[in-house]
Amino acid sequence: MTLASPIIKISELDKIYSQGNHDVHALKKISLEVYGNEFVAIMGQSGSGKSTMMNILGCLDRPTGGHYLLDSQDVSRMKDDELAAIRNLKIGFVFQSFNLLTKLSALENVELPMIYSAKPRVLRRKAAMEALERVGLADRVRHRPNELSGGQRQRVAIARALVNTPSIILADEPTGNLDSQSSAEIMQIFQKLHSEGATIIVVTHEPEIAAHTKRVVTFRDGIVVSDIVPEPRKEEQP
Repeated sequence: MTLASPIIKISELDKIYSQGNHDVHALKKISLEVYGNEFVAIMGQSGSGKSTMMNILGCLDRPTGGHYLLDSQDVSRMKDDELAAIRNLKIGFVFQSFNLLTKLSALENVELPMIYSAKPRVLRRKAAMEALERVGLADRVRHRPNELSGGQRQRVAIARALVNTPSIILADEPTGNLDSQSSAEIMQIFQKLHSEGATIIVVTHEPEIAAHTKRVVTFRDGIVVSDIVPEPRKEEQP
């Protein structure tokens, strides 16, 4: 099968931070491609560069050098307002801490990414309902975050990430605040979304979470030290 152009294409990417009188070279000449409908884990210990990479992939930060193409569009040197528009249209975020507004219902939280679009309210509400149905929360749409379990709150966050049909879903330690059962359920949702065609990148330091994905990219000291497709887990084998 011939693959189309990559959704993400990173070439010779550097990121240097200034700390006092010296520079920290967080990423060093990284080149990486991610294609549509890939399910990728980015792994590494603290200080490996994976969080810096996540910020650049999410258009939350810019590289010092090199290029980052998202949907064939070079976002490396875009201005802040341009990056904000790209984030809203092309990237769905899922965070470890959920980042839900406590005074809003699940449905209203999922609607938030569409508030500044020209989409009529009735269509926003319909899209939010459909996203919540996809993550199994059709019966919790009126509940506020404090009325939901940690796993349910993360499902709301995933629905919010889906609602604008982004090019990629970027999940930063999405199971970090969850127990093992809730973590497994969240990863099953990601697997289901992947089977439906979603492109997903999970940033994690946990091998058991990375084991749910189809490709594992490992960072160490600002470089990629491995990029492998793991063997299928036993329950996935025919």
